[in-house]
Amino acid sequence: MAKRIHLTELGCIACEELTELGAGKEGWLVNNPNLLSALDSHSIALAHRFLILIVNWADPDSLRVKIRPDLSPIEAESITAIEWLVFDDVRVVLAGTSCGYLLVYSIAGDLIHKQLVHPSRILKLRVRGTKKDLMQETSSEEISIVLPGIIARFDGSNIQSMLQKWFQEKNSNFWDQKSKKSDPEDTGSLHQRLPYQIWNVNKNGVCVDATITGIMPPPLLEHQSSQRYYCAVTIGEDAVISAYRLSEDRGRSLVGAILSKVVPAAASTIASFSKLIWRSNDQSPKRKPEAKTQSFARASSLTCIKDYPRKGEKLTLSPSGTLAAITDSLGRILLLDTQALVVVRLWKGYRDASCVFMEMLAKKDKGKSVFHSEPVKSDYCLCLAIHAPRKGIIEVWQMRTGPRLLTIQCGKGSKLLQPAYRFGSNSSSSPYIPLEVFLLNGDSGQVSMLNRSLS
Repeated sequence: MAKRIHLTELGCIACEELTELGAGKEGWLVNNPNLLSALDSHSIALAHRFLILIVNWADPDSLRVKIRPDLSPIEAESITAIEWLVFDDVRVVLAGTSCGYLLVYSIAGDLIHKQLVHPSRILKLRVRGTKKDLMQETSSEEISIVLPGIIARFDGSNIQSMLQKWFQEKNSNFWDQKSKKSDPEDTGSLHQRLPYQIWNVNKNGVCVDATITGIMPPPLLEHQSSQRYYCAVTIGEDAVISAYRLSEDRGRSLVGAILSKVVPAAASTIASFSKLIWRSNDQSPKRKPEAKTQSFARASSLTCIKDYPRKGEKLTLSPSGTLAAITDSLGRILLLDTQALVVVRLWKGYRDASCVFMEMLAKKDKGKSVFHSEPVKSDYCLCLAIHAPRKGIIEVWQMRTGPRLLTIQCGKGSKLLQPAYRFGSNSSSSPYIPLEVFLLNGDSGQVSMLNRSLS
């Protein structure tokens, strides 16, 4: 009987530039908490404090790109989160810093956008979307940013419009010699603030990870309005799991609303009057606009699970947002139904584990005829891949209550990665792209894909 092969080798990231990130030492990929990684369909972005390295693992002869962000030495600012953002043919890299700034870079290393989200350490960048179908009544594409006790949301359409404008201006002005000599901090849309919502979700304790699971109905006895409500799930040390209803309304009182209109107008009038009295001919130099923080919108606590000394560590969300896999400090993995807000499954004995959702081809009935050659979405079943580094294995379990389908041996310094969500993908005319999982071996640099078929 032939041995089943569950991994397909695709490429390698081994190069001299990796030595700046610590490559060459045993366990360099997984033992350094400051080393961050994000995968695209053919490239990987690695970041370590002050450096971002982009390597095309599918083409070892391609040029590697090094990006050194202009960070604040006074604040000891460093890169704390990284993710890819893909719009059709446009690919950019998102980076979050320890001072709360969101940075957007092109794959050539150009700084496209810089914006302060909140003056705190950015813990995680999440890019996800849901399409409108029989299960989902509405579609949503977003970038969520997680900070200690805080979660922010950027709408995907706003970022897409900003990127399209930047690339159009760059392509139309590439011949201009002045644009080459300009200050990189003054190019693109650096000072164009993108609209976003931000919520304080630390009522049950400061979170270490969080995600927006999707749109939820408004609370009972509340008038219907055009604003949306989102559900957020957080994990942390005080509460293993917490859930919140996020409102777009900032919930200001009537007095606060009046003061927000009267005070700026009064201040503007006083400032104009003072300029008329003390007008001076001295021209003071223009200053860059100072970064301003945004006030929090309303966040209402729905439920929480406190089980000392258990602490939530990592959180992974399914593509539809209906399931979340949560690892804790006791070596357990909890499968949470994000709509009913109940734990529906539990695994034990998985310390330091990491989880990612994937899709595998389900076994078809022998008597069932197939009218299509290419697999469609209904041919795949949702699974959870669990990487247990202490055991040196990867297990694939069928959701929600299905059996273990696979057990794969993996190297000690390996890491599970998943390509970033592609905005605007999976249209009705294009073939369905299933959720895939890749394995990066830090010792050899080999990139492999977990096969979608059990045969």
